[in-house]
Amino acid sequence: MKILIYANTDWFMYNFNLELASALVNSGHEVVLLSPPGKYGKKLKDYGFHWVSAPMDRGSLNLFRELKFLSWLVGFLRREKIDLIHSFTLKCAVYGAIAASFAGVRSKVNSITGMGYVFTSMDAKARILRPVITLLMRVTLNNSSSRLLVLNRCDYNFFCDHKIVNLERLRLIPGAGIDCEKYKPSVRVNNKFTVLLAARLLWDKGVLEYVEASKIIKNKGIDIDFLLAGSPDPGNPAAIPESVLSKWSIEGVIKILGHVDDMPTLLGTVDAVALPSYREGLPTGLTEAGACGLPLITTDVPGCNEVVTHEVDGLLVPVKNSIALADAILRLYSDQELCEKLGKAARNKAVAMFDKSIVNKKTIEIYKELEN
Repeated sequence: MKILIYANTDWFMYNFNLELASALVNSGHEVVLLSPPGKYGKKLKDYGFHWVSAPMDRGSLNLFRELKFLSWLVGFLRREKIDLIHSFTLKCAVYGAIAASFAGVRSKVNSITGMGYVFTSMDAKARILRPVITLLMRVTLNNSSSRLLVLNRCDYNFFCDHKIVNLERLRLIPGAGIDCEKYKPSVRVNNKFTVLLAARLLWDKGVLEYVEASKIIKNKGIDIDFLLAGSPDPGNPAAIPESVLSKWSIEGVIKILGHVDDMPTLLGTVDAVALPSYREGLPTGLTEAGACGLPLITTDVPGCNEVVTHEVDGLLVPVKNSIALADAILRLYSDQELCEKLGKAARNKAVAMFDKSIVNKKTIEIYKELEN
């Protein structure tokens, strides 16, 4: 088949779709990658992939601009003679499904990697958009020649309970898949206990709670390094302003690393990973850290609590609770035996559930199901 993989940023494509694209090429399929422009487009091409820049503004609500892009997407699908389109993230899933129907694309796979700003935020804009997006999903994603992929049980139940798609068209896939040979335990060389939060710099990733936890611990006179790795995401309404990040850095509350390309090396220098997110699809950052044998601290919310089982392979804390987050970090800081126990279990779970071979096999099986 000629397969199109479509995502809302080239960064997402580079970080989460490379393994799938490679598996498809190795299986004999022709693969085209489509996303808005960015600095990762060249990297995708350097890997040998046919990447195309899409004239898409993922934050736009301008009706004329969106209709113009949909018209472009229909024409692109027709010109490329795509057999199957696999769209990632909510907006791409809806747009990809609409365009594919007009272009006559035979098969459609839509991956909802997280419910995102519209379903996470409680601000007025999100509340207004929520019923509109729900209706759009119900109209566009429930098609006999399509499958909807979600990453966690809560999202699965959401689509069932709201009758957005028929049950036989809904699938649960455990994340994007990680390379457990690339992400593996290593010997720590740092002397100071170090915690890492690696995520897009959005409020709903729990960055504020992470900063507050750092302040609580530092006020106790305990010397722990708090690292923050990630890039600002100006296209997201929940993006943290640069001025706020700069203030935290100047205060010395956290060390801001910016975007990090070599995550396995960075994970090899820390003692624990925290992700106090408000909600996730299935957080790849946690599965990568788990594969590296690190103890995990995250919130007891959808997505996160499917990666971490409390007291088994990590610690769960209440959402938006910086005190509980600080207590969990201090617990790991004071108990090396617990760190080793949780880290070993996290590695075992990553290999058994989240390895790329498992996830890619399940995804390609869905492609074959539609092909038949």
